[in-house]
Amino acid sequence: VPATPAGISAIEALISDGINVNVTLIFSRAVYDQVAEAYLRGLERRGAAGHPLDHVASVASFFVSRIDAAVDTLLAEQVASAPEEDTRARLHGLQGRVAIANAKLAYQRYREITSSPRWWALAGQGARPQRLLWASTGTKNPHLPDVYYVEALIGPDTVNTVPPATYEAFRDHGRVRVTLDQGFDAARDTMEALEGIGVSFESVTDRLLEAGLTLFSDAFDKLLTVVVASRGEPCRPATGRQSAQLPPPLKSDVDAAIAEWQAQDKVARLWARDAALWTGTNESEWMGWLAVTDDQLAHLDHLRAMAKDARAENFTDAVLLGMGGSSLCPEVLKMTFGRIDGSPELHVLDSTDPAQIRQVEGRIDLARTLFVVSSKSGSTLEPNIFKQYFFDRVRTRVGADKAGSHFIAVTDPGSRLQQMAEGEHFRAVFSGIPSIGGRYSALSNFGLVPAAIIGLDVERLLDRAEEMVHACAACVPVKENPGVVLGLILGLAGSQGRDKVTVITSPGIWDLGAWLEQLLAESTGKQGKGLIPIDGERLASPDVYGDDRLFVYLRLESTPDPTQDEAVARLEQAGQPVVRIALRDPYDVGQEFFRWEVAAAVAGAVLGINPFDQPDVEASKIATRRLTDEYEATGELPPDVSLVRDDTLALYLDASNAGQLGVDARESVADVLKKHLARLSAGDYFAALAYVEMNEAHHAELQKLRHAVRDAKRVATCVGYGPRFLHSTGQAYKGGPNTGVFLQITCDDVADLPVPGQRYTFGVVKAAQARGNFHVLTDRRRRAVRVHVKGDVRRGLARLREVVEQAVGAAPGPARASTPRKAAARRTKRRI
Repeated sequence: VPATPAGISAIEALISDGINVNVTLIFSRAVYDQVAEAYLRGLERRGAAGHPLDHVASVASFFVSRIDAAVDTLLAEQVASAPEEDTRARLHGLQGRVAIANAKLAYQRYREITSSPRWWALAGQGARPQRLLWASTGTKNPHLPDVYYVEALIGPDTVNTVPPATYEAFRDHGRVRVTLDQGFDAARDTMEALEGIGVSFESVTDRLLEAGLTLFSDAFDKLLTVVVASRGEPCRPATGRQSAQLPPPLKSDVDAAIAEWQAQDKVARLWARDAALWTGTNESEWMGWLAVTDDQLAHLDHLRAMAKDARAENFTDAVLLGMGGSSLCPEVLKMTFGRIDGSPELHVLDSTDPAQIRQVEGRIDLARTLFVVSSKSGSTLEPNIFKQYFFDRVRTRVGADKAGSHFIAVTDPGSRLQQMAEGEHFRAVFSGIPSIGGRYSALSNFGLVPAAIIGLDVERLLDRAEEMVHACAACVPVKENPGVVLGLILGLAGSQGRDKVTVITSPGIWDLGAWLEQLLAESTGKQGKGLIPIDGERLASPDVYGDDRLFVYLRLESTPDPTQDEAVARLEQAGQPVVRIALRDPYDVGQEFFRWEVAAAVAGAVLGINPFDQPDVEASKIATRRLTDEYEATGELPPDVSLVRDDTLALYLDASNAGQLGVDARESVADVLKKHLARLSAGDYFAALAYVEMNEAHHAELQKLRHAVRDAKRVATCVGYGPRFLHSTGQAYKGGPNTGVFLQITCDDVADLPVPGQRYTFGVVKAAQARGNFHVLTDRRRRAVRVHVKGDVRRGLARLREVVEQAVGAAPGPARASTPRKAAARRTKRRI
């Protein structure tokens, strides 16, 4: 344990636990005093707890010759510049004497300690003295005898670690006699003389400690690399799997950060869950994800049993009822692997839109469907009301005594959902890990239980993830650590204004962007800082993009897309920063879950925020709950009056936005939207937040709308579906940088659905979520307008798209189609 402030604290704790300690890298007597005090306190704590002291041992290791090497260099400089002969003689007289003088005075202090009443009280309980150990005792100065330090440092209760050559020399001609208890006054004179000529011994020892720590750290990293490699476990990533082309200012900052993280051992601090790496609050409580792959691999039986049970019961479908972290990973797995023969097909429900719920129900046979109710806290509104609805529907179909066998729960131990599941005789309850937050839970039961049910080779997925765990280990040099390097790039790019992280994915892994959106936005978007993930934009020519972008290309090598490759190459040639990540096949998504979790944590450290909380998500939940509670009490939501309307569209603005835009009730919808979108400038982004059913027709219109804005305004654009984005990108929209211009889109529900046991309906919940979120956006002084589509939603979205195209001066008509875009349209249809 090094004699640093943190190390000294650890020494006391280790000794009190009965663990023997070699305290290393001691150079000064002041530090030795602290080390000796820590040893005594540790023994006293152990004795007070009633534990034996007789087997506890420690040494305090002084590094000797390094002191003379450093001091003699300073003395030589002064000798060269000293004008008087007697001054030069005094300086010469100090050379080669300081290290031994320092050691002798330390030994004198040791004798004082071990002759004190405090020590004798401990010795009476069997305590052993903390022996002084002399390290670095080989002679480096050729003008001094080869056994110089060994002969001068012989005394009772000491240890001398001797280099082999010095040992052989001492055997040949060394003198064995006690020398440490002599010359204390001369030693004191030497140290005073050193200070008298202006050499600060404290500065010398501080520099020696810093250099020693670096040497020890580098050696330890190399040792761990060899140890891990000898176990057959990779401690480095496969070469060429991640690369980055960055503009010079960003590359320079990243290189400097890599050096800093290496020098300050920050990766080890991350793995040690050191909250001081972030804000020093509760970060250490939320890092269970670092060890989850190992734990899951050791307990695969419960996942295999669940998969076998689902096949044996002939379930044809499984429906995941969840939101955010509990739904996005299962969705990625479904969209990446599709339906696997012999296993249920997975459907993910994460929308309170009545049409969406009806659509899911229409695709399944309730009597042959397994429902997975997934909620970490067990109190999230959406999964609970989804469960209420489908449990009622299944009970009607198969009977009250069998309904529970169609449901399983994934939730943290002791949650309200667990209690309910046990009371209603669910088929199974799978526990989450309390120290893993929702968006970091992909490789926990929240992701792997649905994966097992749909027939994925979960062990293979975890093995791939484990490869990335080892590649991101503390023993890997920072420059070769893929997760850490990616996180540094993300965080520093965001700090330089390149905070629009534009995700490009191969067609075979296209939905991975939805998971990345949540992880990045919810982890970093707070306190006015953060990264804005951009998923689903069609690739365009480089002139469309500003200097606020960072592109990340996740390329599936088993099925590459040449058109994408060419488009990304053009971005690099234009000087845009591009990170390339290669996936061998779809199972490598397991690696990406862990890589990006590390990257998000590191980016949070760079930005100086807590990457594990989501304060503004909670704000929207509170606003929604207030509105639904009011509906339960009164049977209606508060009145909401539009400021501008026509036959198809109605606009709603808060007082602040209406005042900024100078809205006049005589203006048209197009006039107001033109003013609103005119607020977009360089560095801003546009987000269309649509509380409508996710289907192919709606998505096509929203994509045309976003691209019209992007191409005309040269800004990044987002499309989010409510309420699912509230548990994802919504955190960054409300808590991140105030650079968003928002168009919230709501609609009439053609047919509503009841929530069993509640007065409110799903349509009311969706309306409350939209209005609650809009209130929080405007309360955060965001530039936001709500547009309500009346009547047929598809026609209303087409009308809105035309108005937006007119407002930004875009050419009307369909967006330019490319081969990847057409493929994306087909993928969206499969997803919906």
